[in-house]
Amino acid sequence: MNSERIRGKVFWPDGHFSGGEVEIRAGRIAGVRSLPEEALQGDERTALILPGLVDIHSHACIGYDTCEADEEQLGKMLDFQRSVGVTSYLPTTMTYDEGKLAGVCRRIAAVRHPGLKGIYLEGPFLSREKKGAQNEAYLMKPDADMVRRLQEAAKGLIRVVAVAPEAEGAMEMIRDLSGEVVLSLAHTTADYETAKRAFAAGASQVTHLFNAMLPYHHREPGLIGACFDTEGVRAELICDGIHVHEAVIRNTFRQLGPERVVMISDSMEATGMPEGTYALGGQTVYVKGRRATLADGTIAGSASTLYDCMKYAISVGVPREQVFLACTRNPAQAARIETRVGSIEPGKDADLLILEEASLKIRRVLSKI
Repeated sequence: MNSERIRGKVFWPDGHFSGGEVEIRAGRIAGVRSLPEEALQGDERTALILPGLVDIHSHACIGYDTCEADEEQLGKMLDFQRSVGVTSYLPTTMTYDEGKLAGVCRRIAAVRHPGLKGIYLEGPFLSREKKGAQNEAYLMKPDADMVRRLQEAAKGLIRVVAVAPEAEGAMEMIRDLSGEVVLSLAHTTADYETAKRAFAAGASQVTHLFNAMLPYHHREPGLIGACFDTEGVRAELICDGIHVHEAVIRNTFRQLGPERVVMISDSMEATGMPEGTYALGGQTVYVKGRRATLADGTIAGSASTLYDCMKYAISVGVPREQVFLACTRNPAQAARIETRVGSIEPGKDADLLILEEASLKIRRVLSKI
């Protein structure tokens, strides 16, 4: 990608569309200018120009898993994600011991691919009661020093660390690490008061809201209520049509507004593959249709891409502009990579997704080489 000008309906950083032209030079956005829509010609009139999608929480795809893949397989995962519009990707770990996780971090750090923007550490600092598909044999107390050792193995790529705030030592770890990584509350039995203390200590995100946590109750609002009630806290949301009911998706966007929802895929090996038997975190997962479960029926990640989730959320009535923000700018901010990606602005990486306006079919994906 040397130099090119692309015209269509540009998705501007404030979340609206209007005619525009994006100039790309040497893998970066060199300039963006507004155009009257009557200046657009032919297919430009029906082209939506978006930032590339940003998936900050995905475990696997096309038969490969973040925790088992070698460098070549990780590269293939990133290539597949690019083909479905995801130009910024955080491979996400499962719960294992430190030695295994250090090896995973070293392999990811060795990958040279423009789509790799960091690592999401989902385990092992989680609750046994709400472990979901995480392997409880490897769960452990929150440990800031361990995170720093893993960060060294990852060459600084760890962006997000999940933690159950009620665990012994969790508040101390949150306070200790909040300036270094994003702390996301996850797989937890935390009540409202505990969650609020964790946010005050420096946690700023909730991992897959509604899943693997206490339900939202009008007298016991729990983590979900604390998230709704704490300004600036972002919530990940899996909009695959399985993890969260469509009415809850709509109401979450209404409750949190266009700034705070971070859509994720939470995808596992079966994404981009046929039905069958797969693995996640060393456990067998059975996939039928788009539903992935353990033998006991526990949902074990999704078999959908972020692009699939984006289309689903729009199909159930969430305003498309809010969905696009939740798949681009918001996750980039959540992973602290917004200076590079997530919006169409001069100086940022030339990561663009061009869609057909009516069908949202992908016309083209561009990414910095």
